Amino acid sequence: MRPMLPLCALVLAATAAAAADKPMTAAEFDAYSQGKTLYYAIGGQPYGAETYLPDHRVIWAFLGEACKRGTWYESQGRICFVYEGEGDGPQCWTFFSGATGLKAHFEGDPQAADLIEVKQSDRPLVCPGPRVGV
Repeated sequence: MRPMLPLCALVLAATAAAAADKPMTAAEFDAYSQGKTLYYAIGGQPYGAETYLPDHRVIWAFLGEACKRGTWYESQGRICFVYEGEGDGPQCWTFFSGATGLKAHFEGDPQAADLIEVKQSDRPLVCPGPRVGV
C-alpha cells in the first residue's frame, strides 16, 4: 500500500491543476460570487472590488473611485459585464477558480495582467453619495 500514496498524491495534484486551468461556467461563477464582494489586485497591487447581486447584477468600483452599477451575462464561455454610463460595450473575462480564489483574464487584451481575488466579504461595497453643495 505504501507505494500508492505518492501516486495518489500526484493524481490529486494533477486533477486540481487541470480544474484550475478550466474556465468557470456561468453557473459556477454565479454560485461562487453571488452575495459576496470580491476584492481584486493586479500584480500584487489593489485594483478594485465588485459586489455580486441576484439576477446577475453587480456594483463595481476601481480603488478610490465611484461605484458603477451593471449586469453580467455569459457569452461564448466568457463572463461579460456591462456598466451604466459605459459606452464601450461589454467587458468580457474568463474566470478560473483556484485554491486561493478567483483569477480573471480580460479577453480584450491578451497582454493584460490577470485580476487575482485577494479578499472576499459578505458585506456590499460602500458607495458614497454625490458631493452635495459642491
